[in-house]
Amino acid sequence: MTNDNLELLEILKMLSPGTMIRTAVDDLVRAHLGALIVFHSEKLEPLLEGGFRLNTKLTHQKLVELSKMDGAIIITADRKKILYANTMLVPDKNIPTNETGTRHKAGERTAKQAETVAVAVSERKNKVSIYYKDMKYILRSSSELLNRATEMLQILEKQREIYDSLLSNMNILEITNLVTVRDVCSLIQRIETIKKIASTIERYILELGKEGIIIKMRFKELLLNIEDTENLLIEDYVKIKSHKVKQILSDLSFDSLLDTPLIANLLFSRTLEEKITPKGRRFLKNTSLNLEHTDDLISRFGNLANILNSSEEKLVEVLKTHDDFKRFSKETEKLKEQILAGKKF
Repeated sequence: MTNDNLELLEILKMLSPGTMIRTAVDDLVRAHLGALIVFHSEKLEPLLEGGFRLNTKLTHQKLVELSKMDGAIIITADRKKILYANTMLVPDKNIPTNETGTRHKAGERTAKQAETVAVAVSERKNKVSIYYKDMKYILRSSSELLNRATEMLQILEKQREIYDSLLSNMNILEITNLVTVRDVCSLIQRIETIKKIASTIERYILELGKEGIIIKMRFKELLLNIEDTENLLIEDYVKIKSHKVKQILSDLSFDSLLDTPLIANLLFSRTLEEKITPKGRRFLKNTSLNLEHTDDLISRFGNLANILNSSEEKLVEVLKTHDDFKRFSKETEKLKEQILAGKKF
């Protein structure tokens, strides 16, 4: 996610339901009033003409009352004070804009030139536009956001079900040494699909603020262990460094993400039906082995199949004691039983 998008998410958080500015904006929309609220910045001062200086505490009541005048309202960047009201904005008219209304043109050009946030409320269309640098975002009502977030959450739940099924199948394939490139790609594809859907829901949750608490709780449940599983899959199967793999995957569109042969070529340079053996890091993470012993086992035996099929004598050489071997052997057998019984780990 780019820095500009991250900054936009922070702006949406500041304007989420329950915040002072959002309360004022909602009141203006209901009253069919227009307004232009601009966050102060160093580059903004030369663009201000007329109006009057207030330097007073910001409240939503004051914002609503001051919006009844034609000019812009200037508030501090920390949203604590109203600096100016009924102020005319005079940004460079050569700055391109697709807006038609005077208020929205001024807001967009000011946001670009002063590199700040401008919130324009349309009195005719009952629409709220947020401008920030070169970005524009239409602020939606809480009811619309809740409906969209709920719909996306249902899609995410379905994707999680498919992911859980693929993961259970992968567990069985790993302990029977029957994993193919297709199996790994399918699971990684599903994880990346979930992450892309999640990024959309995350924006809705930020916009909803306090009104999105229940959706946020369910959202967190659906994403549980997703990132950790992907990291371990990459460590187990892909020779490319993890951060490069993540970059490759994040750059793919939804359509490209569904192209399994493409994923196989990008990550493995191998055909889909070729067998591939995990190092075993994801499996071993569910035992009591410390990181040092896990690394030593993988370094000594190369992969999970060799570790699970190794003799007691060779395993003791790595684990150091027979007690450690017995504990490890007992844990791995229990994990195999859980996997074959269809239990998650």
